[in-house]
Amino acid sequence: MDLKPETQSGIGNNWAKGYYIEGAKLIDFVLDVVRKEAENSDCLQGFQNCHSLGRGTGSGMGTLLISKIKEECPDRMMLTFSVFLSPKVSDTVVKPYKATLSVYQLVANADECMLLENEALYDIFFCTLKLTTLSFGDLNHLIFATMSGVTCCLWFPGQLNSDL
Repeated sequence: MDLKPETQSGIGNNWAKGYYIEGAKLIDFVLDVVRKEAENSDCLQGFQNCHSLGRGTGSGMGTLLISKIKEECPDRMMLTFSVFLSPKVSDTVVKPYKATLSVYQLVANADECMLLENEALYDIFFCTLKLTTLSFGDLNHLIFATMSGVTCCLWFPGQLNSDL
């Protein structure tokens, strides 16, 4: 199945379109995939979701996915890694609106939220690491390293291992 939104402009930087229109069309297929992976798990303890709060797909459909998973598996932990907007990096004026709607959904459905701010990510690269160019791969690597550090006690045996 093609997971691209049907319209020419995609979600169009619109939270409501990602949550109610395009997201509603795709959510059943996505939930089937999540269910299949959960059923193949030996000991499912929870879910992790990575998304952006400043665009239509990540904020609208991302929070829809979180709410649907929480509805189906209320006894499992929901951990989100949410890239938060920054006024310096933002390119549209409606991002605070989308972030507000998304945060409302996160408060209602997520057990733990790790907020990653765009400006802080850029500062790490340009001020701390003194890099002159930046790619999405670099940003994704930094986010992945953060995610690995936060969840490593769940993956490996040892003193810090915890069972949810």
